Amino acid sequence: MTAMTTAERRGYHQICDASGAMMVIACDQRGGMRTVLAATPEEQAKISNATLGETKADITRHLASKAGCVLVDPICAVPGLVDSGVLPRDTALLIGIDASGWDTSPEGYRISRMVDGIDARKVRELGATGGKIMVYLRMDTPQANVQNLETLKASIEDFAREDLLLVVEFLTYPLEGESKEDYAQKLPMLIVEGSRACLELGSKVLKIPYPGSEDACAQVTKLAGDVPWAVLSAGVDHQTFLPQVEAAMKNGASGVIAGRSLWKDCISLDRDVSRQKLSTIAVSRLQDIQTIIHRYRAGKAAA
Repeated sequence: MTAMTTAERRGYHQICDASGAMMVIACDQRGGMRTVLAATPEEQAKISNATLGETKADITRHLASKAGCVLVDPICAVPGLVDSGVLPRDTALLIGIDASGWDTSPEGYRISRMVDGIDARKVRELGATGGKIMVYLRMDTPQANVQNLETLKASIEDFAREDLLLVVEFLTYPLEGESKEDYAQKLPMLIVEGSRACLELGSKVLKIPYPGSEDACAQVTKLAGDVPWAVLSAGVDHQTFLPQVEAAMKNGASGVIAGRSLWKDCISLDRDVSRQKLSTIAVSRLQDIQTIIHRYRAGKAAA
């Protein structure tokens, strides 16, 4: 495995709490956030980037300030979060470099897209602690991954040249015509092998979907060695996510990077509603997750 440099390790420490656990609030979504804020495609299309930026500012102000790190996009959220003083000085900042949505190859595979003009140097210029990249992988179908792995490799090398922390995320997905049952059965393997592929390219921090079982979590931990990994919420509801967090932390995860499970029913175009729900419901959910994390990380120092 590729060890963190001193600068990368410093960035990693900043996105962790005193126990060494990651607890990052993810609100880098654009399309996904619009679907939460409005019911129809027509209404969603009317939501501006500026409005999304205000929503992300509310999430940062009322929720992420309790977590220690926020993950945002470079389209709607920054530099505004920094320049306006919304981001607390002791809250770390990750910036996602992947674009919303995906392209589709002629064979039906998902092709990851990156935000134009956003590289490691630009992430640093925007005041971030580090960056985050997300690619789609389908590890039982090698031809589906060629372009995405090339994109990932180039970004890992770019951030290494800049000596800036990069959190690597991958998502997997069902193929066209694949049944829910077949996909669910393959999911642990797809996530374990996706983790392997990211590690082989030099990833130093992983953000991955719940691997499906305690055994699969343990496999990821063994595979990752000294590379820390965080489980993401993938939009599931809070009560579904809590046992996933428990299983991941019990079997070697280093924390959580969660978004919609915390705030999807707490944000609104009415910012007074957002403020009330984020500061109560979402914060309570965050505390539930932090309780689980600290149960397993108590006494441990950051990696």
